[in-house]
Amino acid sequence: MKMRFVLLGLLLPMIGGAALFAASPAEQQLAEAVKAPGLSVVHLWAPWCSNCQAELKSGGWIKTIKANPQVKFYFVSVWNGGEDGRAMLTKFEIAGQANVTIVADPGPRGAGRIKRFLDLPLSWIPTTWIFKGGDLRYALNYGEVRFDVLQQFLADSNSEWSH
Repeated sequence: MKMRFVLLGLLLPMIGGAALFAASPAEQQLAEAVKAPGLSVVHLWAPWCSNCQAELKSGGWIKTIKANPQVKFYFVSVWNGGEDGRAMLTKFEIAGQANVTIVADPGPRGAGRIKRFLDLPLSWIPTTWIFKGGDLRYALNYGEVRFDVLQQFLADSNSEWSH
């Protein structure tokens, strides 16, 4: 009888721990979406973040989105209480673009906020990742994107690599 309680005591934290760090619906959606054969850009951001606001105000995102209609852009609002930030993206004409999907992570998972998304570390926003066919091609993890660099990374991600 004691052995059952010991086993139960060992298994419950493992089961509970797995549930605590389960992928959110937004993360599950994007995990499938980035497997598409074309390019996908995952941009993690929050409307309250001054660096994220500066990127939007520069006009770089809307220019890049319009210049790359074949690329799927995913704006993922994080650390924002589950709100998607659609109003701000609408203000900068991003929300209405055919190649843009807006999602929100529901909120904290572990120590007050998520620290991983798509099984990649998330420690700063804005963060921008480029995927092709499920493979991470580029990760811009610390701050504002230079849009000429992002455009070059998109072009490089579409080129055939050989050695």
